[in-house]
Amino acid sequence: MSQGHTVSPGSQNKKKLQLVLGFTLLYLVAEVVGGIWTKSLALLADAGHMLTDVGGLAFALIAINLAERKATPEKTFGYYRAEILAALANAVILICISLYILYEAYLRFKNPPEVESKFMLVIAGIGLVVNLIGMYILRKSSTESLNMKGAYFEVLSDMLTSIGVIIAGIIMWTTGWYYADPILSAGIGLFILPRTWILLKDAVSILLEGTPADVNLATLREKIGQMPGVVSVHDLHVWALTSGVNAMSAHIVMQEAVKPNDLLKAINNQVKEPFKISHTTIQLETAGYQEQEVHL
Repeated sequence: MSQGHTVSPGSQNKKKLQLVLGFTLLYLVAEVVGGIWTKSLALLADAGHMLTDVGGLAFALIAINLAERKATPEKTFGYYRAEILAALANAVILICISLYILYEAYLRFKNPPEVESKFMLVIAGIGLVVNLIGMYILRKSSTESLNMKGAYFEVLSDMLTSIGVIIAGIIMWTTGWYYADPILSAGIGLFILPRTWILLKDAVSILLEGTPADVNLATLREKIGQMPGVVSVHDLHVWALTSGVNAMSAHIVMQEAVKPNDLLKAINNQVKEPFKISHTTIQLETAGYQEQEVHL
């Protein structure tokens, strides 16, 4: 199988991420200006949250650019893992943001401040539109790459924040009940946490070279073992270089009459599409060969 540079799903969706980053950055500027103009501390605080999200999106984009760099003698697999590091960083940032939201909600519940509800509604309404557009752009690609999923969750958290601000603004504007702000903020934080935790676990699993979730190792072993010319399979490993780019290594005990090149080609064809494996390292052995250490 060709061992050239495989284009990752994140790289294929780079333009979408650039577009969403542009929209988010424009809204950040609008929110800062609006917060200063209306003297709204709530808007300025949310602008700080937006600044973190812009940083997360920019980090994801930088990671994609790094992942596109070709392999070197020092980095023989290239820079694919930069995307996973970005997803991990985004997950940690989002967890920290969620915990901060919960903490801030606790403080505001003890002493809810008076908020400029009308202006808050206008700015939050604009933010909701921007975030819905961003979610629409990133929705499909978020299922193809952990890095893109991290970026999608950044926009999702902004969208939920906008909805919470709008609901809280309407309640405070019509009733003057300022407890609505911390209660809805806490709900947003609790909604984001479990989803971000899943992203964090997926990123850590790839960094620890765990078997990809979309690869059934037992089925893969069985498929290879049933191929003509194969006696047995051992030392079978499958891991992900980045989301959607899987690699496999295996030791194959073959029948002596089999042509090695034909068997290698057949195995590569067998694993490429069904198991999304784009990089293979296969050691062919005869029944009489035995290494000092053998793993299942």
